[in-house]
Amino acid sequence: MQSHVLALAEHSRTWKFLELWVDPVLFPPKILMLVGEQDGTCRIFNPASDYKLIATHANYQAAQEWLMEDEYERFKDQLLKDQLLAEEVL
Repeated sequence: MQSHVLALAEHSRTWKFLELWVDPVLFPPKILMLVGEQDGTCRIFNPASDYKLIATHANYQAAQEWLMEDEYERFKDQLLKDQLLAEEVL
């Protein structure tokens, strides 16, 4: 069986952006990671559970609605792959 981290690593070549979503009601807050792929699909991972895949959605709007339905809030802005990789080079 493939580990969740290895499965996430497979997406490292195809992702476009990522966002952190927080459930502010819980303490400590529960955090989920939304990864937007270049083809428009979005996957939601749980970093606290070894990056286990929680859900897959056909588009960003569906993923956002799913998170907001459970009262998650986006933490700051999207982190774009191109910006993150450019900062690593500097």
